[in-house]
Amino acid sequence: MELKLLSCDAQRPDKRAITKCIAEISANMNESLANELAGFLLEGDAVDIEIADKTSGSALRALRKLSIDYEIIE
Repeated sequence: MELKLLSCDAQRPDKRAITKCIAEISANMNESLANELAGFLLEGDAVDIEIADKTSGSALRALRKLSIDYEIIE
C-alpha cells in the first residue's frame, strides 16, 4: 500500500518520533532516509512512502497518533 504523507498538524511535532515511525512502518527504508523524509514533511512538503499491507492498520493508527495527515494512493 502506498501513502502520501501530507502534513503534520501537531502543536510541537517530535521529529525523532516521526522518523522512527516512518522507518518502522515503511517497507525497505533505513533510518537515515526516514529522517530526511520527516524533515521534508515538517517543512510542509508531501512525502510518498510504501508500507506492507499486513501492517497497514497499525501504521495508519501510528500516523494519526502523531497528527500526520495522509492520503492512501494504493
